Amino acid sequence: MKIIFFIHMAMAGLLTGGLALAHEVKPDNSSWWDNDWWFNGTIQPPRNHKVKVKDVTFSFTHKGESIDMPVMIARPADGKAYPGVLFVHGRAGLSDLIKLHVKRLAARGFVVYAPDQYTARFMNTRPIYHNYALEHDLNKVLDFMLKRADFKGRRVCFYSHTRGGYKTLKVSVTFKRQQKDIACYVSYYPHWQDPNAPEPMQVYRYAKEVNDLRIPVMVFIGENEQYQRKRGILMGIAELKKRKRPVQLFIYPGVGRGFDFRPEHVRTFADDLAAKDAIQRAARFMRKHLQ
Repeated sequence: MKIIFFIHMAMAGLLTGGLALAHEVKPDNSSWWDNDWWFNGTIQPPRNHKVKVKDVTFSFTHKGESIDMPVMIARPADGKAYPGVLFVHGRAGLSDLIKLHVKRLAARGFVVYAPDQYTARFMNTRPIYHNYALEHDLNKVLDFMLKRADFKGRRVCFYSHTRGGYKTLKVSVTFKRQQKDIACYVSYYPHWQDPNAPEPMQVYRYAKEVNDLRIPVMVFIGENEQYQRKRGILMGIAELKKRKRPVQLFIYPGVGRGFDFRPEHVRTFADDLAAKDAIQRAARFMRKHLQ
């Protein structure tokens, strides 16, 4: 009887150990699986900081044109050192709703620089055509941020949405800032195609620069994202995985485009769940790569 009992206990131990190992390496959930939560019920608490905001302007020239770039800088108010993040707005510009996202990100424990690129260029928000000078301007903002060095470490992470995802892609790859100056890339439903490319390229292709991303990548999209944008993102992510690059994609059910900044009168519970999860997940991701 005792021998049989010990055999059963040994079998149970092997099965339990095998189950834990399977969850650790299971390929379809390896990016989000949490053993501490599953086995011990532990939930990692979010980091919350009071935020202070400062607006600065710096000047530079591009092709003989003088540019005055306004930059919103949000950081924890306790005066301690925190990692740096360069927040890049999309087609809507650095609106009041987007500024709230900048503050929410700083509240997670980051020094966040958010340039107002359209104001610097006297551009209207939501432009149809893309101005390629914006990527050159963003490269200058990165230089400005690194020179100030008022954050922890020597590198920063890109954090963007919509067309900001394209600009950060170009600066990372075309301007060769990834790895040396940019530690990681985070983007909400990025426009992974040249906005001026013809319609077939928008629907059936993604920007070739995606293939050359070598830094860790995290992308968030909603299940109900616009087809032509979602298709390019999924194709790009699949290619990065094929090339064995460090990439994570999160698709939130029941939400569409703009879930992180949709205003109160159209906001849904699903939008809030997705937004809260994404920013905390992005914060852990960036903190890891900025250590």
